[in-house]
Amino acid sequence: MYIIGLTGGIGSGKSEAAKLFSKLGVPIVDVDKISHDLTFEGQPILKEIAKAFGHEVLINDRTLNRDQLRSIIFADESARKKLEAILHPAIYNKAIEELQKNTSAIYQILVIPLLFESDRYLKIINRSLVIDSDPEMQISRASSRDHHSREDIQKIINAQMPREQRNLLADDIILNDGSIEALDQKIAQLHEKYVNTCVFKKSIS
Repeated sequence: MYIIGLTGGIGSGKSEAAKLFSKLGVPIVDVDKISHDLTFEGQPILKEIAKAFGHEVLINDRTLNRDQLRSIIFADESARKKLEAILHPAIYNKAIEELQKNTSAIYQILVIPLLFESDRYLKIINRSLVIDSDPEMQISRASSRDHHSREDIQKIINAQMPREQRNLLADDIILNDGSIEALDQKIAQLHEKYVNTCVFKKSIS
């Protein structure tokens, strides 16, 4: 099972890159989607979150108030760590479960924004790919997508690993500074490289 860990800062284009890999037939496991599913209305983990942060982070005691919770954790480092302690083990277990479903694929993509911030996922990937972008472009994309202020987006960027450090840790980097077509071409080239790498590894194993 060959796994590429795909990461990048907010607004870098991770989701779009994952879609383009998916169009090439590559299985995608996205920890953000897993996190969203685990915190959907009525999910058991919401009780743990409400116990830790108060019922004001829930809407009608059933639905997570994501904006409220986001404002709490980005204003308080200890609150962010408390939330991570609740969510991260459950997300990891579900990600492993999803990855196990794709063992027949040549390779698969694990999308994780905080790949380098934790040894947990570094232990299970074979290679890392960073989708990189200029900070101004990150803010523009994220604010138009999520309808948050520049200040809120900048807080998220500041809380993430610095761009330069993330790029130094990456095995592969795609600079997403142009059109979707340009990104598509870069991913197609990298896909060919990954397929050839996996085929070669299988041939010598």
